[in-house]
Amino acid sequence: MKKKFKLVDLDCANCAAKMETAINKIDGVKEATVSFMTQRLVIEADDSRFDEIMQEVVKTCKKVEPDCEIVLK
Repeated sequence: MKKKFKLVDLDCANCAAKMETAINKIDGVKEATVSFMTQRLVIEADDSRFDEIMQEVVKTCKKVEPDCEIVLK
């Protein structure tokens, strides 16, 4: 499954790159891209565990950029 999510308060391109690297290391993530310019996360992950994987993605992003929020809707 591939989905796009809006990011709120992503402060810099360096943080976006760190988040992208960290997300791609999560088990079940096939591919993830974080764009600072568009403030978007595009993620492709296992369908059966997608919600569980997204919870892990949110935790991972908070570690890199505590102010950044992923709009999960």
